[in-house]
Amino acid sequence: MNRGRFAVIGLGQFGRAIAKSLAKKGADVLAIDTDPEVVNNISDHVAYAVVMDGSDKKALLSNDINDFDAVIVTIGQDFEQLLMCTVVLMELKVPRIIARAAGKNSRLILEKMGVKEILSPEDEVGVIVAERLTNPGLASYLQLPDEYRVAEIKTPPNLVGRTLEQINTRDNYNISLITIKAEEELEGQSNAPGVHHIKGVPVSSTVLQDNDFLIVFGKDKDIQKFIEINQ
Repeated sequence: MNRGRFAVIGLGQFGRAIAKSLAKKGADVLAIDTDPEVVNNISDHVAYAVVMDGSDKKALLSNDINDFDAVIVTIGQDFEQLLMCTVVLMELKVPRIIARAAGKNSRLILEKMGVKEILSPEDEVGVIVAERLTNPGLASYLQLPDEYRVAEIKTPPNLVGRTLEQINTRDNYNISLITIKAEEELEGQSNAPGVHHIKGVPVSSTVLQDNDFLIVFGKDKDIQKFIEINQ
């Protein structure tokens, strides 16, 4: 099943990760870079890999760039080249352009150019790392608008051995428990990292274990309070 057609221009670590992930999901991916070795290394992972200048209008047209659902410009080291490439794509009226910003100034320039979708991987990773360092109980999270988030939390010590009915996250903490991710030890390998499985829809009689992770939804402050109270 085809999951769309996407072009990725700039095959640094970030661009390669996007291209490979899209391809794994069943998308047709055109990977573009000026470095032949980089292009050769990714050629087995995507539908098409081309050595070319992403700001070359004729070369882009020859690869039917307007037929792609989106073009992601992930050039990381040369911001001038990223701008040139983005400008050419806009001139060609590519329907959806997603560009990488290396910082606030880069983002501001891209916004002034009229780019609607901007990626800031360094900033986003920095926020996530800081969040996890200051809150060790938080394994991962998805930030949503209006201060809401979906968070994955290691079961706080005070809740181990208690049932979901006893904890009552909705009434006591104003957060909703979506599901539980449990770690299952590998047979004969008690010291090895286990495999995680989703338990499905939780029931009130479920007893929380030390190696469980809770997937919850709620406001940032309520989730934080839930973690702090039960440490």
